[in-house]
Amino acid sequence: MLETLAAALPSPVAFAIPVFMLLIVAEVLWSRRHLPTNYELRDTAASILMGFGNLSIGIAYGGVIYAATNWVYQHRLVSLPEAWWVFVVILFAEDFCYYWFHRWSHEYRVWWAAHVNHHSSQHLNLSTALRQSWTGNLAFVWVLWLPLALVGFPPALIAFQQGVSLVYQFWIHTESVRRLPRWAEFIFNTPSHHRVHHASNARYLDRNYAGIFIIWDRMFGTLVLEDDREPCRYGVTTNLGTFNPLRIAFHEWAAIARDVVRAASWRERFGYVFGPPGWSLDGSRRTSAQIRREWRERQGMQGSAGDGDSSQHMDAG
Repeated sequence: MLETLAAALPSPVAFAIPVFMLLIVAEVLWSRRHLPTNYELRDTAASILMGFGNLSIGIAYGGVIYAATNWVYQHRLVSLPEAWWVFVVILFAEDFCYYWFHRWSHEYRVWWAAHVNHHSSQHLNLSTALRQSWTGNLAFVWVLWLPLALVGFPPALIAFQQGVSLVYQFWIHTESVRRLPRWAEFIFNTPSHHRVHHASNARYLDRNYAGIFIIWDRMFGTLVLEDDREPCRYGVTTNLGTFNPLRIAFHEWAAIARDVVRAASWRERFGYVFGPPGWSLDGSRRTSAQIRREWRERQGMQGSAGDGDSSQHMDAG
């Protein structure tokens, strides 16, 4: 049965952790000569601590997620056969779920609070991939994968494919690899695409949400290609200036709490929790959509003045 086969699959992450650490060491040694500012000791230590914290919380909370997924699976619409094509379908189906999880984690503040720590480093290297959330499971981001169980994928197979996605995404957190062949850049999420995702430049802000396949960004209009004329600036629009893992993990939750306490109405409270990051009732703050719109307007003004309009390079989706 498919359930038995899925239950026998190994954990990709467990096997990959030693490889992750070896590759980080290798990149550190490579960067000393080629990208000497790519690693900062305190930043790297914070990322590794965030990774181990995520792993520990995941183990502690994993039973809850598995039980919920298994309950949905018991009420599945169909029973899938033990066939090769099931593994192909789950590869794309899980990645589709990941795209929407990732996109909504940037578009709704309550989920951004759980995800922002991954973007808090002002460096992009392999250690940054380990800077994972401590609060994502508590914010119920995992519910976006429940439809996979409903249509008949066993919980163990879903968990396995999530591990495959996580392992794949490790290597794209790097500046050591510039471009892959055009066909690979067209289909897959690559270091070039993911550098854009981690950039805080207005040109690149909140784009390229892919996990494994960049095709979702192409389909839904969220793809922006890296432009060598504008290097990526990593971090968030207002950087933290701290390497304390506790502040990295919880600072946005604390900011939400402060905004809710100060809010004068339930409408305002709702907006501070479920609106886009940067939302405010009086418009005194800026969302990423506003930042991008202002950037496009400036580009248009420059083009009208004869200074050249590079906006045509912004969106390839």
